[in-house]
Amino acid sequence: MKKSPPSAAGAALDAALDADLVVELDALREPAAEATIARERDRVRHRLLQRIAADSTERHLTLPAAGAGWQPFGAGLAIKVLHEAGGVMSYLLRLDAGAALPPHRHPVDEECVVLEGEVCIGALRIGPGGYHLGRRDVLHDRLHSPGGALIFLRGAVPEAAQLV
Repeated sequence: MKKSPPSAAGAALDAALDADLVVELDALREPAAEATIARERDRVRHRLLQRIAADSTERHLTLPAAGAGWQPFGAGLAIKVLHEAGGVMSYLLRLDAGAALPPHRHPVDEECVVLEGEVCIGALRIGPGGYHLGRRDVLHDRLHSPGGALIFLRGAVPEAAQLV
């Protein structure tokens, strides 16, 4: 750390003290100054990042929870595509009570999180907060919901050729 020139009082004090004592006093003073500088640097950095984040909010994608965007996807099924890029989609799938998807395959791994209700994949039952990973090109058993469900999926929507 670069030392600033001593004040007149500081110079007089330095002249009156033994040189070794001055070195020791300086050593005690510098870490405190460095800590203050580090705290101030962190404070300024935090404020700067807050301002950048606030200015970039409009560049993100935000969709409302309810309303527009839901499309029929079959008997008792509705889909809301949230985002699509490079053949991978993030979407919500709402299943009415008793609604089902037949066995199928996916061209990419598919991640599923149950948000509401319960989903059954064959004999497997998955409740709210449960996670399921359907592997690419592996046959996915019949998916159904006895009482209705809302699930979040990330993968590709199965094409008709992939349905069994």
